[in-house]
Amino acid sequence: MLLKNGLVLYGENYQLIRADVLIEGSRIIKVGRGINAGSDVVIDCSHSLIIPGFVNAHTHSPMVLLRGLAEDVPLMEWLEKYIWPNERKLGRRDIYWGALLGLIEMARSGTVTFVDMYFHMEEVAKATMEVGLRGFLGYGMIDLDDEGRRKAEIRETEKFREFVLKLNSDLVNFILAPHAPYTCSLDCLRWVAERSSDWGSLVTIHLSETKGEVESIRKKYGKNPTEILLEAGLLNNKLIVAHGVWLSDEEISLLSKRGVTVAHCPASNMKLGSGVIRLRNLLDSGVNVALGTDGAASNNTLDMFREMRLASLLQKVYSLDPSIVKSREIFRMATLNGARALRLNSGVIEEGKLADIAIIDIRKPHILPLNDPISSLVFSAKSGDVDTLIVNGEIIILDGEFQTVDEEKVIDKFLGVL
Repeated sequence: MLLKNGLVLYGENYQLIRADVLIEGSRIIKVGRGINAGSDVVIDCSHSLIIPGFVNAHTHSPMVLLRGLAEDVPLMEWLEKYIWPNERKLGRRDIYWGALLGLIEMARSGTVTFVDMYFHMEEVAKATMEVGLRGFLGYGMIDLDDEGRRKAEIRETEKFREFVLKLNSDLVNFILAPHAPYTCSLDCLRWVAERSSDWGSLVTIHLSETKGEVESIRKKYGKNPTEILLEAGLLNNKLIVAHGVWLSDEEISLLSKRGVTVAHCPASNMKLGSGVIRLRNLLDSGVNVALGTDGAASNNTLDMFREMRLASLLQKVYSLDPSIVKSREIFRMATLNGARALRLNSGVIEEGKLADIAIIDIRKPHILPLNDPISSLVFSAKSGDVDTLIVNGEIIILDGEFQTVDEEKVIDKFLGVL
């Protein structure tokens, strides 16, 4: 496959060059001018910006089913009064269709890879393969200090891992996913740490999302949530913690030393009134910060362009400092930092990297003139600007049309519910 004559954000420094991009198999083979490789597929990118696709480092894709269901309430009320009761009504087919809709939405906004925790994850895996995105999928474990429930959650996790191993797909990856320190016992967290070591599996968990969560953990254990993860043996470079809004200086330093990634979810934190992450402190301390949308029930979209914009603007207005975080840092969070957290050779346009690429149509009045392409991506671009999406060297969207999934069928499925 040859991407011809595009504006390319090349390398980790995002150098803007006019170039061709040659793809063979799942990899970028060559970037340069005048490539003539006799490729079967040639895509004219003369009016396009070629960028690394986004990594959504924290979401719950089937939660599109609950979009708009619980509005204007804080997290615990949101969970206990609205989300958990309605989730108990969802069956496997509901999860499948919800995941399909969520993945289509993610692809439309340039997402190539996502981290997802929920239940009936076999259905999410099926949807992932159908759409063609790359998923790191985990069964969300919640044992609530109940031994019987813990054993059941362990069985579900082991069963899903076996399912993923049998799929043997480049697109579906297993990840351990204990829900949070306030919903998982220490025994559950220790089991996860042991299995992560045994299996070499990554781990994702919610951490310090709200002030109330931190206070309840301290009341129960006499420690902060990060110390609980340390005691359980989870603090290492295989861990991705979502949110991290209420981290202390000591916790930030510990996360940095241990190589933990924080998945920042600004829209969700704003919508649920959870607080404002100390992004500058995290970045300056050397913490790898990625970007996530969280689920559509608390966002209410899965649009990474919007998430970048909110991540930047929130820091500026909260600190009263427009220079506190740069557009390049935000873009890196949405691409390379997420790829690094997942140990993917991706996140940049460069020879030898995975061909995970979004092609942006810049013939739009809200984008032009392209004085600063990174700034335009963070502050101006939106999901409708993604013309073509390539994941693992395969075309998912071409000229605005899905090449994998029947988008109209999925839309009609949800229109039929109205």
